[in-house]
Amino acid sequence: MTTLTQEDLSEVLDELCIANTAFAHRYPGESHDRQPVHTIYGGAQLFKKDTAEKIGKLARGSLTQYAPNFVAFAQALQFPGYEDLPTYQGNVDELIEHVTQNNAQMQKEAPHIWLAHAVYDRMVKKLEREPVEDFRIDFEDGYGNRPDDEEDGDAKRTAGEVALGMTEGTLPPFIGIRIKPLSEQLKRRSLRTLDLFVSTLVEKTGGKLPDNFVVTLPKVVMKEEVSSLVKVFGMLESKLNLAPGTLKMEIMIETTQSILGPNGSSRLPVLVDAGAGRITGCHFGTYDYTASCQITADHQVMDHPSCDFALEMMKVAYGNTGIFLSNGATNVMPVGPHAKPKDGTSLSDAQLQENADVVHRAWRLSYSHIRHSLIMGYYQGWDLHPAQVPIRYAAMYYFFLEGARMASLRLKSFMDKAAQATLVGDVFDDAATGQGLLNYFLRGMNSGAISEEEATDTGLTLEEIRSRSFAKILDDRRQNNG
Repeated sequence: MTTLTQEDLSEVLDELCIANTAFAHRYPGESHDRQPVHTIYGGAQLFKKDTAEKIGKLARGSLTQYAPNFVAFAQALQFPGYEDLPTYQGNVDELIEHVTQNNAQMQKEAPHIWLAHAVYDRMVKKLEREPVEDFRIDFEDGYGNRPDDEEDGDAKRTAGEVALGMTEGTLPPFIGIRIKPLSEQLKRRSLRTLDLFVSTLVEKTGGKLPDNFVVTLPKVVMKEEVSSLVKVFGMLESKLNLAPGTLKMEIMIETTQSILGPNGSSRLPVLVDAGAGRITGCHFGTYDYTASCQITADHQVMDHPSCDFALEMMKVAYGNTGIFLSNGATNVMPVGPHAKPKDGTSLSDAQLQENADVVHRAWRLSYSHIRHSLIMGYYQGWDLHPAQVPIRYAAMYYFFLEGARMASLRLKSFMDKAAQATLVGDVFDDAATGQGLLNYFLRGMNSGAISEEEATDTGLTLEEIRSRSFAKILDDRRQNNG
């Protein structure tokens, strides 16, 4: 027997309906769209229609020069068990052939060798197929302050190159531009570059923008910067006959003032509100942020505790909003100190070895930074040099592949326990862990580390995995079995 009638509860239920609807609108959940695993920033003065292809060629060249096979790569990055791998070419060739021909057997009997081989093999194929996932034509730090005539010319020229890339199919899947900040000193220059680029591009393409085109707004500290860019987007869309909402933006968190406002409250949610639904991503600027924390140059690194604090604040503010989060970049470039002599002579053995040592150290640093980001739940970051790109994919692939078999077994077990609990009328109360395991495969598939076939080894169908909800999978199975 209940005491309260529906009429008694009607006002409370209505209030909850309004609040629940508002909450669901604010936190719709993680986006189902593909998220790039990296963004490569390159100065606008250098951009051409085939820049992504050239980056891929340079990345493959670096890999061939400094790690021509999976053994050399595992030893360079010091993968677990690298000490057991052969050190001279005859044995290496035999090992590569053996792993290739006995892949399943090696996965069980020598998992560290299988894993190093799988990571290298998939990385090479990725560099051949799609070396760059996201590229940002940079009119900020990578471009600098130049005469207005020069920046005007580059804005129009790069727009023309993008138009050609659209026609010829040479652009990466994601692309955009980074304008200068909307500070008092740079606001006019920044918005003029945006106008020139978008207007020229639309004119040359007959009203089209590339897929996944975005404008990156750096050094955001106030909501007015975001809302002003939203207004300019609206003006451009109206004058260029683009559909409302076509232009999207990413914001960059690069100062302490971006994190907390003067009253001690977080500025991050306010910035998203100012974006009026146009913000698709939020990127962290490691070096500007650490500088704003008064950290000296030698200690401005991606895994500094101050960076972890800011990244956690971003995670808390933007969790389940559908906004993609990205960490920054390692600023130590994998480039040897000795260039090839212009007189046609060769480098000495000592110089070649020093080059390799420098590149391998830079690779290991980048690898450790990317892995740190992955552990923190950041699945996208920046790359600044072609030789960093192989390490991006290697770190992603190793991270997901090393635990894929165990995660698959755990997810299967969870599904069995959930089904059993349902049959006997119990409540399965560990759905959060199940969702975490499902997220593992979703992220692994997004990065290209885990194939669709490998994901279905969990006992889930692709349709179930793509639902992105462990609770929905359980509910659907419960209804189908009921």
